[in-house]
Amino acid sequence: MRTLSLAIAMAMTSASNAASPDYTLTIYSSARPGQVDVNALANYGATGLPGYALVRDRRTMAVPQGRGEVRFTDVAKLIDATTVSFASLTDPNGTRVLEQNFQFDLVSAEKLMDKYIGQTITVERANGTEIERINGTLLGTKGAILLQSESGEVSSLTRYDHVRFPSLPGGLITRPTLVWLTDSARGGEHDAQVAYQTRGMTWWADYNVTLNEREGGCTMDLAAWVTIVNQSGASYPQAKLKLVAGEVNRAPAAPAPGGMRMEKMVAMAAPEDEGFQESELFEYHLYTLGRRSDLPENSTKQLELFPASVGVGCKKQLVFTSSPFNYPLWGGGPNMDQGLGATHKGEVGAFLEFQNRAENKMGMPLPAGRIRVNQAAADGSLEFIGEDAIAHTPRNEKLRIKLGTSFDIVGERKQVDFNLDSGGRTITETFEIEVRNRKKTPAEVVVREYFYRWSGWEIVQTSHKGDKRDAQTMDFNLSIPADGTSKVRYTVRYRW
Repeated sequence: MRTLSLAIAMAMTSASNAASPDYTLTIYSSARPGQVDVNALANYGATGLPGYALVRDRRTMAVPQGRGEVRFTDVAKLIDATTVSFASLTDPNGTRVLEQNFQFDLVSAEKLMDKYIGQTITVERANGTEIERINGTLLGTKGAILLQSESGEVSSLTRYDHVRFPSLPGGLITRPTLVWLTDSARGGEHDAQVAYQTRGMTWWADYNVTLNEREGGCTMDLAAWVTIVNQSGASYPQAKLKLVAGEVNRAPAAPAPGGMRMEKMVAMAAPEDEGFQESELFEYHLYTLGRRSDLPENSTKQLELFPASVGVGCKKQLVFTSSPFNYPLWGGGPNMDQGLGATHKGEVGAFLEFQNRAENKMGMPLPAGRIRVNQAAADGSLEFIGEDAIAHTPRNEKLRIKLGTSFDIVGERKQVDFNLDSGGRTITETFEIEVRNRKKTPAEVVVREYFYRWSGWEIVQTSHKGDKRDAQTMDFNLSIPADGTSKVRYTVRYRW
């Protein structure tokens, strides 16, 4: 194995290596529910995660008096260097940053070789049981090492085991480094804070529901968790964690965060030894973890978002839809095709509704996420019965999630009459919808009909009273006995 080494120790002085940094992370996410495959997190790479974080690193640093240099190496590999800020909290008025540089020309075998072209190196290779050492001036590295000895002889070495360099040349560093040129009236140890944004971090919410059905309704227990992914290229031990829920706009060039203003926000963190505390932040919601937590590099962490809500009232709804179109089909005029959706089989979607209200044992802003529902089987085991995604949902709003399609309720819709008047100004159409319940228990089913021929319509005759949902939709409620059948028949008239 070929290796490279330095013949002298590399003493890299850095004011950033003080012990016990105080990290605060505010993580922003644009992840859509289900967008990130948790089984393939290692393959997302540097730019694949839909999110970023604001890192605030507070620690003691050595700041020279007058003009001097402060170097800081403990930064994330995916840092956005345009967002960096440095602030002395010990002497904020007497310490100024005159220049700020981000050095990222990291040392590598190829770069080290290129830096030493024209200089003397030592190449070692095994020759039987002996180690042969060849000294010379490095002339080139393409395809082989070209060395020129003191006598002027040039050797081409394609086989070698070890290359020794006398020192690390200027301009190459082993870690990404922030360098500040400061002017400070007070030299020595400063309580300082570095803040910057980094890619490679995201979070999302997951909700787990246990559904308890009973006659006339249902209740459920809901637990909420957040998943945090860190692939930023840095670890954050014992960090204060904050999560922002909401659509935060970002300009192409992100502005640098303010050091002192951010520190004041940190001081408002929730008490220690508590879970996440929710608060408002501009037009968003901020979730602050009341205790510190480790967030290692290349890690996935799950934390409870809030304690489980037990006994939340809910409603199961079965909705039969057999109309082939749930959107308007007219362009410049009404659609007069008699065969349009004349006969169509339908399906019954199973939905779960609940109110996000305090009186319903909820009442907290819910970040977007995926909600999974389980129910106890006959033997008492919890079984998965469906999942859906929810958007950011404020308190006092209703949530409606689809769990799947009913197995035992079927039906179809057929056109039984159609009349286009001779003047071409009205269409009168009659439909019959038959729904069959093959369960051993009665079922309440909503038949949902969409009126897609034209915007102007009215029901002129119906077997069941309908509830108008919107300008193009009407619901008919059916109570179907066990192993029974029910029919809805209505006549609609379109006018233009």
